[in-house]
Amino acid sequence: MSNDEIILTPEGLAKLESELEDLKTVKRKELSERIKLAISYGDLKENSEYHSAKNDQSFMETRILTIERMLKKAKVVKTLDNSKVQVGSTVILNDIEFKETITYKIVGSSEADVSLNKISYESPLGNSLMNKSVGDKISVNAPMGVISYELLEIKTV
Repeated sequence: MSNDEIILTPEGLAKLESELEDLKTVKRKELSERIKLAISYGDLKENSEYHSAKNDQSFMETRILTIERMLKKAKVVKTLDNSKVQVGSTVILNDIEFKETITYKIVGSSEADVSLNKISYESPLGNSLMNKSVGDKISVNAPMGVISYELLEIKTV
């Protein structure tokens, strides 16, 4: 995969497009109103409301540019085959040592969120899982040592 590409699942693409639409329509309008209100308070040099709103506006405009660049470079992957792990696959793993079942969705790095059990295909575990099949054993180097898993199931949701 090219370094210029941003790998996204269809869900990740929809989420970015939705965020961009919200930022450009709703959030821009809200910030514009905040700035107008802050200006009405008078002296801009010591107007913390104004400076806070302008700072938020700067962050928002940067996020808009970032999302637009990501969308231009986006490569949306569609997972059709559940015989091998690929971006978009949901995997069910057995932690061999602790005998725990863990479910992860393999996503592009921009979608990764461990709290939602979404891991990047570029992460150590995600990379180890790529192109594996049900029944394969996977070992991953972690700060606390090597963790071994067995791939129990691959879903394409």
